[in-house]
Amino acid sequence: MIKEYEEKVIKHYEYLRQEETNALAKRRAEIEKKLPWILELEKRIGKLCVDMSLQLLRPMEDKEKFLEERRKEITVLRAKMGEGLCSSGYEVDYLTHRYNCIHCKDTGYVGSVRCSCFKKQLVRIYFEGSPLKPLLKINNFDTFNLEYFSTRRDGEKESARKNMDRNVSLAWSFINTFNEPGSNLLFYGNSGTGKTFLSYCIAKELLDKGYLVVYKTSDELLKDLKQIRFNDGEALEELLLQCDLLIIDDLGTEPINDFSKTELFNLLNKRLLGSKKMIVSTNHTLETLSLTYSERITSRLFGNFTLLKFFGDDIRVKLNLSKTKQL
Repeated sequence: MIKEYEEKVIKHYEYLRQEETNALAKRRAEIEKKLPWILELEKRIGKLCVDMSLQLLRPMEDKEKFLEERRKEITVLRAKMGEGLCSSGYEVDYLTHRYNCIHCKDTGYVGSVRCSCFKKQLVRIYFEGSPLKPLLKINNFDTFNLEYFSTRRDGEKESARKNMDRNVSLAWSFINTFNEPGSNLLFYGNSGTGKTFLSYCIAKELLDKGYLVVYKTSDELLKDLKQIRFNDGEALEELLLQCDLLIIDDLGTEPINDFSKTELFNLLNKRLLGSKKMIVSTNHTLETLSLTYSERITSRLFGNFTLLKFFGDDIRVKLNLSKTKQL
């Protein structure tokens, strides 16, 4: 599936280059009509460049002096072109090919190495068709409000607000050090306490930074794992294993059986071995997770993930009641 997106990125670069080729042809036609002498200067520069190339292949006296004179002549002509364009209200580069990325010249590659812009294009194309796109418009740090969390302790060591404030700080640390080796995140606690919302916030920030983020509920993930195992899902498996961040939401709501446990373990293990980061959220307690899943799974969740507890009132219920009162 990543290969499918990569093919779309390559076609996007082809489109950009063709669009600019067409745009440059229109700009040249305009200058030919309004300032034909500019194009004459350009032709003279072209001839001088060809002459220089030919002379490099021939034996001659004072070759360096000859080449230096030609370079100066070309520089003077280019300056006249630039001055002529600017004095007529055009940009200096009006007759040159313009690139969105000067490093790869809109090919996606610098030599045989992928340009940094390739990854950004890949993320953009994936995100356009992702169910995350509409969700992240309303679920992000800009709309996050700590005031929804209670200042009461309610039997806990600290209030839900103070706990959430610390969780947000850890989330920002996860974002800011994403490129560095480190642990993953396991969100656990009651429903409606901000686990999914904070996952969305992290996803938005990392997507904006150009990272490939894939979000799956545990039920969706199990369906994907079945497709990978039984329906030649090599492309889908590549996406789940190679994306920069995999978010697994609502762990424990999927049908739990030998197949789901085995495939979940394999996925977690392969991503951990590949140093690919994950966020897992669950409404279960740590004790319930231990009773529900195999020791192989929980040892990786508890040993390779930073554990963030969520508690307090159901924020979804609060928001719904608030909207109802306003009607």
